[in-house]
Amino acid sequence: MIKYNPKVWLSIIFHSYSRQVMKLLMPALIFLTIYSALVCYLILDVFRLHEQEFHSTIAMHSLLGIVLGLFLVFRTNSAYDRWWEGRKLWGSMVNNTRNLAHKMSAFLDRGDQMNRSWYAAMIPNFVVAVKDHLRDDADVKYFVNTGDDVISRLEKWDHLPNGVSTLLYERTNQLYLRNVITGDHLFLVDKELKEFSDILGACERIKNTPIPYSYSMYVKKFIFIYLITLPFGFVTTSGYTTIPIVLLIAFVLLSIELIAEEIEDPFGKDVNDLPTDELSAKIRDNVQEILLR
Repeated sequence: MIKYNPKVWLSIIFHSYSRQVMKLLMPALIFLTIYSALVCYLILDVFRLHEQEFHSTIAMHSLLGIVLGLFLVFRTNSAYDRWWEGRKLWGSMVNNTRNLAHKMSAFLDRGDQMNRSWYAAMIPNFVVAVKDHLRDDADVKYFVNTGDDVISRLEKWDHLPNGVSTLLYERTNQLYLRNVITGDHLFLVDKELKEFSDILGACERIKNTPIPYSYSMYVKKFIFIYLITLPFGFVTTSGYTTIPIVLLIAFVLLSIELIAEEIEDPFGKDVNDLPTDELSAKIRDNVQEILLR
């Protein structure tokens, strides 16, 4: 995720990300440049339609622009809602891991380093498992080793977050059966253990439920039709100035759609995705400080 100062306009305008966007849009902009130039050449120089009864107008595109603008606003808002919901869920993940670490730190004896170290490793392991699972890259090689058979058991799981959550429940129940923690402690800890599954399920819902295909398809079709017909609206009134006009409008419309495509899946590694790597590292440091200091 990009860190920036919203008050420094020049650094934002000329940020390297702008150059990355231009690289992505360049093929479409080059095509529209050639296409618009060809339309201008045929109408103005070959058929000379501007000297006859043909007069272009932007009235239709003005009306269509209003409709297209509403579509793009809804598209962007829908994508941003997904991004913001993902951020709230990871905020809940931070709070939930801290609460669980605080409770286990209070319930376990100060000298019980074995259990303290186990939870200090497995709570961050769950977070890492969720982060990588949402990127389709979950692997036990990214886990902190607890020194027992945990890693070998988790290697048998296809869904690693479920595996880590199961082990957390098992270990907590074993502590209760051995009278290390009381039934009241078990009841209090269950809230955080259950919340882990709720957060995971909500993140999977965002990742596995994209914007409906028909909506995304028709937005792209409308943008394409709008831009393809746009030169005809300006050609007889603006001449070859039509080319930069079309490019400017195309840059705005395509950029908005590009932003929506990028943020609708907020758990990846794109520059605008959520900083889940940084959040995972912060959770690990916080949990270890709470349980092992």
